[in-house]
Amino acid sequence: MTEAQSMTRPEDRVSFLHRLAYGSGAFANNLLAGAIVGMIVLLNENLGVSLVMLGVITALPRLFDAVTDPIVGYISDNFKSRWGRRRPFIFVGAILVGISFFALWQFPDGMEPGFYVWWYTIGSIIFFLAYTIYATPWVALGYELTPDYDQRTLLMGTQNFIGQLAFFLPPFMLVIAKQSEWFDNPIDGARLVALGVGVVVIVCGTIPAIFLRERLAEVAAEENKPKPSLLAEIRGFLSSMGQALSFVPFLKVCFITFLVFNGFILIASYIYWVLSYYVYAGNTEAGAEMAALVASVGTFSTFGVVAFVTWLASRIGQKRTFVIAIGLAILGYAMKTFAYNPDYPWLILIPAPLMAFGLGSLFTLMPSMMADIVDQDELRTGQRREGMFASIFWWVVKLGQSVAAMAGAWLLASTGLDASLGGDQSDATLLMLRVYDIGLPILLYGLAIGIVLTLNVSREKSAAVRAQLEERRGTPDAIPAE
Repeated sequence: MTEAQSMTRPEDRVSFLHRLAYGSGAFANNLLAGAIVGMIVLLNENLGVSLVMLGVITALPRLFDAVTDPIVGYISDNFKSRWGRRRPFIFVGAILVGISFFALWQFPDGMEPGFYVWWYTIGSIIFFLAYTIYATPWVALGYELTPDYDQRTLLMGTQNFIGQLAFFLPPFMLVIAKQSEWFDNPIDGARLVALGVGVVVIVCGTIPAIFLRERLAEVAAEENKPKPSLLAEIRGFLSSMGQALSFVPFLKVCFITFLVFNGFILIASYIYWVLSYYVYAGNTEAGAEMAALVASVGTFSTFGVVAFVTWLASRIGQKRTFVIAIGLAILGYAMKTFAYNPDYPWLILIPAPLMAFGLGSLFTLMPSMMADIVDQDELRTGQRREGMFASIFWWVVKLGQSVAAMAGAWLLASTGLDASLGGDQSDATLLMLRVYDIGLPILLYGLAIGIVLTLNVSREKSAAVRAQLEERRGTPDAIPAE
């Protein structure tokens, strides 16, 4: 234990069981994020949807989210019930999103590609609305579970550790769906996989609502007064969103997250294409299996990454830790230049542990910084708006996921890849696949490092803001979670 950690007030500590409960929500959240793209190649390979159209239908729901996310965040900030502001949304949202994901993949047989485009588009809009109802209050809840700088890092490290387990599963969803001895076709496999995902999400997603307590519900009720009319509520919503979007430190955290998460999602499926058509010369089953193995190595490595990042941040601070971690991730992506080798396919396993530093550090350190920024905003405006910040932040994450999927599909189409050619792809196609797969993450991660160096977040800053808030409220900011 560091000197700073030993100074943590007992009432600020989040128990191990409560960290596990919050982490259960992270598992559900990350499983959804990975699952929505885990089998999407099947729309192209088995349902005839073009790569360009695939990019379009994965991006359209983000336009809908641009409206629904901040609305849900604002309602969550101002909601009052005997169970708190967040927990009712988390509980109901987990159930709705589990059901909607299952329904999304129940494609009818024998239809034209245009039908599947509309089915997936409408289903995705419903899915992401349910996702917002669950994810926004869950993220917001994490910002208020403790006011302590180091406990926030420990909490977010724990939830990220547990949440990373979920990323172990999506690559195997495609492998399972493609098992010809189990299913008549991969779409039948996808239907069953979607049922399993839905059940797991409902179980894990409801746990935070059942076992965690909201620390600042009474403070928020005092600061966020009810509005006298619908028009006043609309004005309050617009004011809350405007104040959040005008807070520069918050925008920086959002942009950093967009860059790093985009850098990962943008080329997340490329390893399958490169392995299948370059390393294995058209053997897609072998490509899928090796891609799943690489993902597994990365996932297991992430456990160590999250533990290391959490430990290091308690000693040298969040910003410097982030720079070191993302730098190691850049090194891992650069190593793929030599690791894609048709003669030695297993070489691609070597960079996987270093690449794990990307998301492993991102979703440990950025939420910790966000909790401090929410406090800074309360000091600035006199209002608690965790839900609004969480909604915009999570919309950026989902926007990054969608923009990356769309851009990734368009870039993939630009390489000239033609699945019908198998291993007979052109040299230019195979080269561009590797250029995108390696170069884009390096570029985006480098930009993220430059921005994080300009952030004003630290242990000292956090303590000073907390002291001012407690003086303003006239009460200690430390209500233990029971």
